Amino acid sequence: MPEVIFNGPAGRLEGRYHHNKKPNSPVAIILHPHPQFGGTMNNPVVHQLYYSFVARDFSVLRFNFRGVGRSQGYFDNGAGELSDAASALDWLQNINRDARTCWIAGFSFGSWIAMQLLMRRPEIDGFISVAPPANLYDFSFLAPCPSSGLMVHGDSDAVVPSDDVGKLVERLKTQKGIVIDHSIIPGANHFFENKADDLMENVNAYLDKRLADDQAA
Repeated sequence: MPEVIFNGPAGRLEGRYHHNKKPNSPVAIILHPHPQFGGTMNNPVVHQLYYSFVARDFSVLRFNFRGVGRSQGYFDNGAGELSDAASALDWLQNINRDARTCWIAGFSFGSWIAMQLLMRRPEIDGFISVAPPANLYDFSFLAPCPSSGLMVHGDSDAVVPSDDVGKLVERLKTQKGIVIDHSIIPGANHFFENKADDLMENVNAYLDKRLADDQAA
């Protein structure tokens, strides 16, 4: 898990990168929660998402948004962080030019950024959106959502009420050509305290199903 430094639009960005040496390995990037509320690439959920992709032979990058850790710059209310994510994907793709598929995953604020990047980068084939803050940010840009993916959240989330995520999922499910899987973790709060194993069980099962379906196609 080597440390990497790459150029972003506001200066250098700090990341952790796992390179899979198999030819045509898929790639994934993982985006962390809100920088102003303690979110970093070392968040436990981000860490576990990272290793879920590593275990499935992906080349995987997680990184700190601008102003977090050793990443340069200052918080930019989402616009700059989206540019950071685009630069991270550019860097990842540049050293994995033969990647057969590309995924993105994000937690909370990171899932909002991830879904915006999904709209801008047609090469992204799948997504994992953990606790998407549907009550705090506008997700109407997902019109239509370009890729299938998983939205997962807890039913005891006091930050993002479960009903708000449910409404977002139902709106996306009406779109043709994609499938939005929806998992609700009983008893889980926004940070999945004492429920991380349940969260990752859902995420891993979804990844295994999607990857198996992709291979069979």
